[in-house]
Amino acid sequence: MTQNVKEIFGNSLAAKVRTLAPSMTRSMQRVAEAVAKDPAGCAALTVTGLAELTGTSEATVVRTARILGYPGYRDLRLALAGLAAQQASGRAPAITTDIAVDDPIADVVTKLAYDEQQTLADTAAGLDTVQLAAAVSALAGARRTDVYGIGASGLVAQDLTQKLLRIGLMAHAHSDPHLAVTNAVQLRAGDVAIAITHSGSTGDVIEPLRVAFEHGATTVAITGRPDGPVTQYADHVLTTSTARESELRPAAMSSRTSQLLVVDCLFVGVAQQTYDTAGPALAASYEALAHRHRR
Repeated sequence: MTQNVKEIFGNSLAAKVRTLAPSMTRSMQRVAEAVAKDPAGCAALTVTGLAELTGTSEATVVRTARILGYPGYRDLRLALAGLAAQQASGRAPAITTDIAVDDPIADVVTKLAYDEQQTLADTAAGLDTVQLAAAVSALAGARRTDVYGIGASGLVAQDLTQKLLRIGLMAHAHSDPHLAVTNAVQLRAGDVAIAITHSGSTGDVIEPLRVAFEHGATTVAITGRPDGPVTQYADHVLTTSTARESELRPAAMSSRTSQLLVVDCLFVGVAQQTYDTAGPALAASYEALAHRHRR
């Protein structure tokens, strides 16, 4: 595989940069991109040096550090030094995972597996657990849950609803935009509506979430764009990793991995909170399936 020492995916800093970059100013993006691409080089720079390198100001460097979750540039610099040490030790392999048309199938497997791992790690690193816990609590006590998704996101919506159904909760997945809206008008306080859209701008998903929001349901957005239009109607936003696209691996394919992780986190959290009923329900479903296979 082609080696590229500046391309690192398996760390929380890179995940934050990819997730937050769309909401940054262009000058802040230059700073964020610089530290993500060359953590070792940037760790050796003073705040003035990094500002000069990126053609920005010291104030912009400090603001970027804070948006990335660090109290100041000194703390960001320490994190960069730690990441550089990981790279030097070989614990953070730097490889490119773009798949070429003439790649051997063994390389395809290796690249896909690596990229899936990094997508999961990035999503876990950037997931707001406070928002996640609030969404879990709403789901656990919901009278009814509607989940909206189109295309690949629709498959993820179906995955979540079938999980919730298996622990005795009322849940429906909607991929037809007309049915989604007509069902959304039936929701009220105590119900939950979840929109799954990687781009954050899928109109057929945003519209039923808006209707559910206006009717008082608790709303959740699972999206790769925390600044996307869908979030204006979401009480809770769960951010997935920004997908790395290629000609042979479109966003719909790569984003699904991170969406499924968030869905699994939601389900396990709900099962924990409702274990007194969820446990027996799961056992009953397992027994029913086992009985079917024995026939």
